[in-house]
Amino acid sequence: MSNTASDQLHKLIKALSRPEKRYFKVYTGRHQTEEGNNYQRLFDAIDKMDEYDEEYLKRKFGNELFMKQLSISKARLYDQILKSLNSFHANSSIDAELKKLIHSAEILYKKTLYAQSQKLLKTARKLAIKFEKHTTLLEILMWEKKLIEKDNYTEVNEEELEIIVEQDRLTLEKIKNFSEFWHIKSRLFYILNRKGKARSANELSGFKSIIDNVLLNSESAALYFETKYLYHHIYSAYYFGIDDYENSYKHLKKNVELIEENIEQFKEEPNTYFSVLTNAIYVGTRIKQYPEAFAYLRKLRDLPEKFALNRNEDLDIKLFSSSFSIETTIYIMLGEFEKGIKLIPIIEEGFKLYGDRINNVRRAYLFFNIAILYLGEKNYSEAIRWTNKLLNDIDIDKSQDLYCFGQLLNLIIHLELDNRQLVPYALTSTERYLKSRNRVYKFETVILNFIKKISKIRDLQKADEIYVKLLNDINAITADNFEKTALEYFDFLSWAESKVYKRDFKELVRKKAEIK
Repeated sequence: MSNTASDQLHKLIKALSRPEKRYFKVYTGRHQTEEGNNYQRLFDAIDKMDEYDEEYLKRKFGNELFMKQLSISKARLYDQILKSLNSFHANSSIDAELKKLIHSAEILYKKTLYAQSQKLLKTARKLAIKFEKHTTLLEILMWEKKLIEKDNYTEVNEEELEIIVEQDRLTLEKIKNFSEFWHIKSRLFYILNRKGKARSANELSGFKSIIDNVLLNSESAALYFETKYLYHHIYSAYYFGIDDYENSYKHLKKNVELIEENIEQFKEEPNTYFSVLTNAIYVGTRIKQYPEAFAYLRKLRDLPEKFALNRNEDLDIKLFSSSFSIETTIYIMLGEFEKGIKLIPIIEEGFKLYGDRINNVRRAYLFFNIAILYLGEKNYSEAIRWTNKLLNDIDIDKSQDLYCFGQLLNLIIHLELDNRQLVPYALTSTERYLKSRNRVYKFETVILNFIKKISKIRDLQKADEIYVKLLNDINAITADNFEKTALEYFDFLSWAESKVYKRDFKELVRKKAEIK
């Protein structure tokens, strides 16, 4: 194993849960040889490392025989871990159960125990049909065809052959249906994840060119529950991307209902339900559906217990980062900054517990929200600390919108702190970033021009005039659907109004959040 593989071994061991580690010891203990014991010793030594250190292994085990060919020993250990995981998870999912049934049927077939093989395949086929496992169903049908052929078609009639042909046709059609929907989805999400929402007519045209597909003319084109999910998933994302939250929310609610009606099929993919709930909460808050948003948040947090899902670290991390990102976002939109701040100690404990295992973009959103919460409570020193963490401690280059508005928020907080010496430096850095990423839209230009002017003014009357111009400029450009997206990251409009009308920023946000 190369050094890269050695690092992979360390990552694999660190990724194991406690039950998986215990099982590995039992698994290797079944083969009480010197080699098996060495696997366990090497495993334990690597497990204790926070970071992989091969020199430490050489010092610890010295000239022992297995250390003379360490790369081979590590490769074999890696293989043993995978084998133990396969054994541990043999019945942990429908896919695993199907693979086990097919493999057993294959063994029986090769031993010429055809009736027993047929019985297992029949069980597997029913399971695959129930859970819509179409690619696996093709493999099952292939083995059933082998059983038919081995008797030269003497054990099958014409009607049964027609049923097999129809099953093949329908299965292949559903596989094709999924692939076509997935292709549309992947093109749309590639743009959304790379560039964010449409901010120009050209970007809007790009979205429309993807959605203009005959497959999306009617939900009836989706042949089963998973492609029905993709149908609504695509439309919810499309409408989100063009700022039509009402229609986006309708499709998100459809998918919540679809999943809850087919919970057995989705049970092994909690991330799907998880994502739909988080998106429904976010979009729901944008159209002031706050009671529904909090109801969905409760569903999100109850997800593992309510649907008896197997807890794992990946799910726990997503529950932590997404639920707190959502909850802080809602409090920001409601102007209830003090409630959001009460969550920060819990969030910081989560950062300590999960560390870098939290996705960079998820961490960045939390940093961004925490900065806004402190800004809303006029604790500007804490606000700037969190924007600095966002801009300097996380690599989120792919999330261009978030990083861009993190830069702008940072400039606003510097103004609140009256950091006149630092503002020009921060401004230059922001301008350089926007130009290098081709992100200088009208809104960003307005904010940058405002910062340039206000940072040089000492006269209060002239400063008031500049704030009035800022407010007018924001009102003018956010009438453009492409530009008003900027206000979703931070309420620049209410902030400008607070300066012009000498009113509390929090009070203005709360007033705006009132349900009419």
